[in-house]
Amino acid sequence: MPIINDTGYKRPFYLFNQHLETILPSMFRKVRGIAYQRERIDLEDGDFLDLDWLKNNHERLVIVSHGLEGSSDRHYVKGMAKLFHQNQWDILAWNCRTCSGVINRTARFYHHGATDDLKTVIDYAVSLKKYRMIVLIGISMGGSLTLKYLGENQTIPKVLLCATVFSVPCNLKSSVMALEKRGNLFYKRRFLKKLKKKIKAKAEIMPDVIGTDGFQGIKRFNDFDNKYTAPLHGFRDAEDFYEKASAEKYMREINLPTLIVNAKNDPFLPMECYPIKIADNHDSVFLEMPLHGGHVGFSLRGEEFNWAEKRSLAFVNDVIRQNTIS
Repeated sequence: MPIINDTGYKRPFYLFNQHLETILPSMFRKVRGIAYQRERIDLEDGDFLDLDWLKNNHERLVIVSHGLEGSSDRHYVKGMAKLFHQNQWDILAWNCRTCSGVINRTARFYHHGATDDLKTVIDYAVSLKKYRMIVLIGISMGGSLTLKYLGENQTIPKVLLCATVFSVPCNLKSSVMALEKRGNLFYKRRFLKKLKKKIKAKAEIMPDVIGTDGFQGIKRFNDFDNKYTAPLHGFRDAEDFYEKASAEKYMREINLPTLIVNAKNDPFLPMECYPIKIADNHDSVFLEMPLHGGHVGFSLRGEEFNWAEKRSLAFVNDVIRQNTIS
């Protein structure tokens, strides 16, 4: 599909670099008027997932997947939820294990390749038999989960219409390496601090399985993934995890209309995370690369919704129109 380099997005003048575009919305943006209804579903392995709903008896549903150390409460999830709900969609914003405010029951938690939980959420929504149309939206890690799910599952529910994803580390190893750069020290420290807090909480519940010894010596994501992510989730080591969890590996098999939007100035994403060759030779994958936007930024001055949220709705509406015409 055509690759779009100039989407028309213009950042506010006061967000004059990629770090301001990334940090200020994350810290200060508030999306008000969201009153989720929480539902907990039990999983076959004895664990659970917390689902947050906005319902209005619509026959159309959006499933939103959040980013690393995010939740349904993050501004970018609430913004998507509010905009789509105002446009006659029900919303299911699900929380990865440990991300709903409650530590999960099992030793495993979540990661960029844990599509089994996303599949469970989708299958559950389909089983309700009230939705004739379902759209997937993923942000950052949630985008990785969405792309990997669509690529590795060749038989997907017929009610799935399309997907939109934003700020996606399509090549996980290269993104991890980018976060190790000096200019990204703030982000790395913030993520590792949150992950450390969760590991400690889980270790208190299951000390025989998860230990915190040596955690103070972990300074890089590679260290964390070697010590915790890989062994807790069945990977040989961090390298094995990065290879098998990367969405890039599965994207050629996607057969659902899918929009990928990665800003060119995203501090988390090196060139390997822009799947130009895949999109250029693909019938279903659309790639847009705005000059600006940062990581999960895309702010619009003086507007309630950001550009990513509006772009997502526009893409979905285009797919609906095309299906109606055909």
